[in-house]
Amino acid sequence: MNPTSVIALVSGSLFAAGLALSGMTRPEKVLGFLSVSARWDPSLALVMGGAIAVMAPVVFWTRRRGRPLFETTTHEPAQTRVDGRLILGSVLFGVGWGLVGYCPGPALAALVTGSLSTIAFVAAMLAGLWIVDRVAPAK
Repeated sequence: MNPTSVIALVSGSLFAAGLALSGMTRPEKVLGFLSVSARWDPSLALVMGGAIAVMAPVVFWTRRRGRPLFETTTHEPAQTRVDGRLILGSVLFGVGWGLVGYCPGPALAALVTGSLSTIAFVAAMLAGLWIVDRVAPAK
């Protein structure tokens, strides 16, 4: 296994462990943050803030360095224009997140629980990704 794959595996595992430890793999935790009721749960904002605090110095360091540690170049999106496809995708993501309490990362991390609702969500997400790629492929 090459160093990039090892780093990706360790990073992904650490990310999944952080999601599980913070409770973000539990949809009720996310829905509590999105709720406008008296039972609002601010912990998701704290998790996001913590992630930004850890990652921001790494991003700034990598940009100043000019390239990542184990790659020759950074892999940033070629498309930077806001278009209808991006807006529609964002709306669908937000609606799905608000209805179910999952986004892709936590859903994949939660697969280890074996929950049928999680498996159904991930299957539907993968089917949606496949359909979108066939109906409206990225340019």
